[in-house]
Amino acid sequence: MRVLVVEDEKKTASFVRKALQAEGFAVDVCHNGNDALAAASGTPFDGIVLDIMLPGRDGLSVLRQLRESKNATPVLLLSARGEVNERVEGLNAGADDYLPKPFALVELVARVRALGRRGGEPKSPTLRVSDFTLDTITRQAQRGGVTIELTAREYRLLEYLMRSPGRICGRMAILEKVWDYDFDPGTNLVDVYIKRLREKIDADFEPKLLHTVRGVGYVIKESP
Repeated sequence: MRVLVVEDEKKTASFVRKALQAEGFAVDVCHNGNDALAAASGTPFDGIVLDIMLPGRDGLSVLRQLRESKNATPVLLLSARGEVNERVEGLNAGADDYLPKPFALVELVARVRALGRRGGEPKSPTLRVSDFTLDTITRQAQRGGVTIELTAREYRLLEYLMRSPGRICGRMAILEKVWDYDFDPGTNLVDVYIKRLREKIDADFEPKLLHTVRGVGYVIKESP
C-alpha cells in the first residue's frame, strides 16, 4: 500500500511514517492542507491518514474537496478533539474511519491496513520500468531475468523512484523519503547510492534507466 500521511506536527508525522514503513507501507508525508490536496489529486494512493487540524486548509476541507472531485481514496481522520459531532461531521464529509488523538501506533497501523481492504481490487505488488521489475512484497529485483541483490537502503531508494517513473526526484525529497532526514547533511550520500544502483541495474544492461538531471535530481525511466 502507498499511504499519504497529512500531519502538521512533524514529530507525530515522523512516528507515524516510521511505524507504517516498518510494516511494509510506502509513505508520503505532507504538513499542510494545500500540499495534501495537491499530492492526493496527482498521485494514486491506497489510503490517506488525514489530521483535521491543519494550517491553512483544514482536513475536513481537504476531504470535501477530494470527494467533490470524485477521489474515492479511503481516508482515516485524526483529531485531538473527540467530540461526537466532529466525528459525525467527518464521516458525513466522506471519511472512512476516525481515530482520536492520542492513539496507539499499532491501532493506527491496523486501521490503515483495513482502509486498504476497503479500497477495492488490490494493485499489483510489482513495479516495472522497461525490463526491470521490483516486487514490493518479496523485495526481489530482476532485470532481463537476472536477480539483483539490494541492500535495505538501496531497495528503499529504488522503490521511491519507481513509484513515480518519469518524475524527477530532488535530493532533498530523496533524503526525506529514503533516509528520513528533514535537512541536507552536506554529504554526497544520495550520489553514492545512485552510483551503486547504476552499477547493479544499468552497467550490464540496455537501455540505461537511472538518469541524472543536472542541478535538479534523479529520474528512473527508459529513455534519457
